[in-house]
Amino acid sequence: MFETTLLVIYLLAALGVIGLVLIQQGKGADMGASFGAGASNTVFGAGGSGNFLTRMTAFFAFIFIVVCLILGRMSTHKADSQWVAPAEGQTIQKTDDVVKEVPTQKGEEIPE
Repeated sequence: MFETTLLVIYLLAALGVIGLVLIQQGKGADMGASFGAGASNTVFGAGGSGNFLTRMTAFFAFIFIVVCLILGRMSTHKADSQWVAPAEGQTIQKTDDVVKEVPTQKGEEIPE
């Protein structure tokens, strides 16, 4: 359940970063607007859109990276906990994608 919630947050943060980056204008776009080559953005106020969009992009990027690190750590620990080392005197034999423990004597070779 916790992992599913983190995955949803991860995807929403990724979509937020993508959307906000696509909305933002490049640095050269302001130069054209100052010479009358387009209407300036007044939705966020004069010059306010850069600050708001930049801060929101940084926020979503921070959430994305933190959740990415948490999910990576969780998957590493999950993989470590699934591996069980064989007991002394036993070996692991793999046949037809099935792993089973086979007791062996010391010095005895395992057929392949």
